[in-house]
Amino acid sequence: MKRCSLKSFVISCAGILCLTLSGLSPNEQAPVRYVDVTATSGLRFLHRNSATPSKFLIETMTGGVAMLDYDNDGWLDVFFVNGAKLKDNQTDADPLDKATPEFWNRLFRNNHDGTFTDVTHKAGVQGKGYGMGAATGDYDNDGDTDLFVTSYGSSVLYRNNGNGAFSDVTADSKLAAEGWLTSAGFFDYDNDGDLDLFVCRYMQWNFASNIFCGNKGEDGRSYCHPDNFKPVSNLLFRNNGDGTFIDATRSSQIGESTGKSLGLAFADFNNDGRLDVSVANDSYQQFLFKNLGNGVFKEVGVLAGTGYTEDGKTFAGMGTDFADIDDDGFPDIVTTALSNESYAYFHNNGDESFTYATLVSNLGEITRLLAGWGMRIFDYDNDGGKDLFLANSHVMDNIERTQPHLRYLQKPLLLKRSGKKFQDISSASGEVFQQVWASRGAAFGDLDNDGDIDIVVSNCNGPAYFIRNDGGSRNHWIGVELQGKKSNREGIGARVKLTLGSGKVQHSLATTTASYLSAIDRRVFFGLGTEMKVKEIEILWPSGLKQLVANPPIDQFLKIAESKAAAD
Repeated sequence: MKRCSLKSFVISCAGILCLTLSGLSPNEQAPVRYVDVTATSGLRFLHRNSATPSKFLIETMTGGVAMLDYDNDGWLDVFFVNGAKLKDNQTDADPLDKATPEFWNRLFRNNHDGTFTDVTHKAGVQGKGYGMGAATGDYDNDGDTDLFVTSYGSSVLYRNNGNGAFSDVTADSKLAAEGWLTSAGFFDYDNDGDLDLFVCRYMQWNFASNIFCGNKGEDGRSYCHPDNFKPVSNLLFRNNGDGTFIDATRSSQIGESTGKSLGLAFADFNNDGRLDVSVANDSYQQFLFKNLGNGVFKEVGVLAGTGYTEDGKTFAGMGTDFADIDDDGFPDIVTTALSNESYAYFHNNGDESFTYATLVSNLGEITRLLAGWGMRIFDYDNDGGKDLFLANSHVMDNIERTQPHLRYLQKPLLLKRSGKKFQDISSASGEVFQQVWASRGAAFGDLDNDGDIDIVVSNCNGPAYFIRNDGGSRNHWIGVELQGKKSNREGIGARVKLTLGSGKVQHSLATTTASYLSAIDRRVFFGLGTEMKVKEIEILWPSGLKQLVANPPIDQFLKIAESKAAAD
């Protein structure tokens, strides 16, 4: 793959905003392939779940991965969440031991040359407890991306000190998130200019409640189905703007809905200027929290048509994304499920209702025997159309014993959207799609700054993989990095509309929350295909300001600051 040569300069746009650009010479059209470059990159992380004969359910649900530019050098770094040492007779009184390096969470700094360096100790993010997932966002608006890590039983909020290290400010921030915490995400639900935090909780489970599941014969003990445990509410924390949070779970009415939550994503599904929340629940009704704009949410999943399959059944929702697949201006929802079910695709009808499009889109047929976790709706080949990557693995590590037609280790999938249907193009997209993994978290972003989306997959009790996109940037593209003024510093929640010279329109959202237990590149990417002119980019900031950038150059990263009109 041809690497881009970076050159930076600043363009003033009528004194309202500035653009920082980096150029990339256009390449000839070529097939796009994902290449496993883990070994040569130095991004070596081995996840440890400390599996025991007791089959504690947390062992098979961990771990997440995040992409963030923690040192503000313009290059994405990678953070992995790890488990902890467990005993076969672990009790709730026993510590979740993370003292030895093999169980540390890990932070890798991007060296700008395709390699990474482990900076965990220097950064002070080894962690504590049995880790699950990670969320990223600049909660204190100081220009540095902060880190929130979920675990079974507790959480940690790391404030980015801006000097290559983080400080644990969980107690000082008054952010007391407890329970079995899974996915989390920063978003500004009240549009007041600072990031709030939504935290998913799985269910009411502890070591004492770990009942025997499976059988005592040769098939052996298995991880228990979530039906054996009671649901629990998710958590919402409002940012006070002074470095502290207040628990708004009850006042927002988020706490009125109990479920078994794993995946999380945000979008403005009805285009009213307020971010809504999609939550994937395991073998339970799926949640869609409509933001009413007065600090209160209403759960409308059943009313909107996203609560169940089209025949009224629950499914094992795990990973999810909330993005506009067909660029009609209304975000859709895709959620992974367990084998013998089908991954769900809910198409937004534009009238606060959704249609279950799983079967008509071929997604059901393709995924019927798979179990999915980390995933993302994105344009892998920059042709201007949204595609799907799915990281897969069964939850039961001994599933072959009871269901020989299924497998614990499964291949990842790359699906291309053609018309209204998905096509499995995995076999033609790289040898990596022939590998079988116990995948869980997956993060997406441009790790080598060449204009296409790379992927890092974290595998349960196994090595992580960095699969680099080779060839995606041969089509034209634009990457947008937002800087809020009146809005939150990172512009999270901004809706971005791109209009090409041909008149074709694309829609995207600035967010770091999608997939499963994971955090993604906060930059907004658009593939342009062979088109060589962008008419304009329209940004609707969380502050309510609408900002236009006319005739931006292509094959560039653009830093766009919220205009002064929004900051006054």
